[in-house]
Amino acid sequence: AAIGAASKLGALVKGGAALEGLGKIRGVALDKTGTLTANRPAVIDVTTTNGATREQVLDVAAALEARSEHPLAAAILAATDDVIPATEVDAVTGAGLTGRRDGHTLRLGRPGWLDPGPLAGDVTRMQQAGATAVLVEDDGQVIGAIAVRDELRPEAAEVIAQLRRDGYHVAMLTGDNHATAAALARDVGIEAVHAELRPEDKARLIEQLRAQRPTAMVGDGVNDAPALATADVGIAMGAMGTDVAIETADVALMGEDLRHLPQTFRHARRARRIMLQNVGLSLGLIIALVPLALFGVLGLAAVVLVHELAEIVVIANGVRAGRTTPLAAAPIDPAASHTRAAPVGAPS
Repeated sequence: AAIGAASKLGALVKGGAALEGLGKIRGVALDKTGTLTANRPAVIDVTTTNGATREQVLDVAAALEARSEHPLAAAILAATDDVIPATEVDAVTGAGLTGRRDGHTLRLGRPGWLDPGPLAGDVTRMQQAGATAVLVEDDGQVIGAIAVRDELRPEAAEVIAQLRRDGYHVAMLTGDNHATAAALARDVGIEAVHAELRPEDKARLIEQLRAQRPTAMVGDGVNDAPALATADVGIAMGAMGTDVAIETADVALMGEDLRHLPQTFRHARRARRIMLQNVGLSLGLIIALVPLALFGVLGLAAVVLVHELAEIVVIANGVRAGRTTPLAAAPIDPAASHTRAAPVGAPS
């Protein structure tokens, strides 16, 4: 009954064990991209150096991203008209891309893997505004930096506030740099921020969080799959998530509204309470009936009658788990949803 009711809340729960585990959760770790954010990144700024133009920087970046499935790739490709793909493109996990075109060695990646050089100040400014800075290099010389920003979901701050009111410890996990992660976490109201994480780092961190309290991981991408599998309960953003994430997770949120998350948690806690009530009632009844039957206080007919009546009570109580109220299409609370990051170059 509870699993069926969860589907009305936009949550696909893969079995009773997953539902019961969901009711025990006390910590929630959320991925940033595609979970807290809308997964629609866009290029908002390009800075250049060493004589390169804006178009040249975007052209080199698009050449490397032409065959990439990373969310940032779509944003860079959308900002470029004609793309001539690079060859021998290799992905460096957690760092960036390398390739060749017209005899030139091209590289694109995060600051730290590539040296920003004269663009260090611009990179810091981009990150403090909540954008992801990507450096572009041509034949060992940095030629520009691209700022890509994925806006927070409008309901994100409201959801985080609700989770905290419900007593959950909330943390954000991301592969972004610390400055970008801190800026977005501040806007959404999350204090525990873990940045610059590779997929294996996320899984290792989930192990540490599980040692403190039962923890659920919420994510949507291939990079989140190890953490989803490691968590007590893995929750995938099913509407926009990858097949790997959905397959790995125990629960899939089938809508794009993050407000389904706290509602699903509340439903799971209520369902688990009902399960415990039924188990307690059944065990208590058996403990009471066995000695009464053994000492002849109650005859066989009376014991069977009491047992059957108790089963009706248990079934009726279980049916309560199927009652729920689907999320209303209410407007987002503007007071709780100050999630727009400041434009690059503006005070934050």
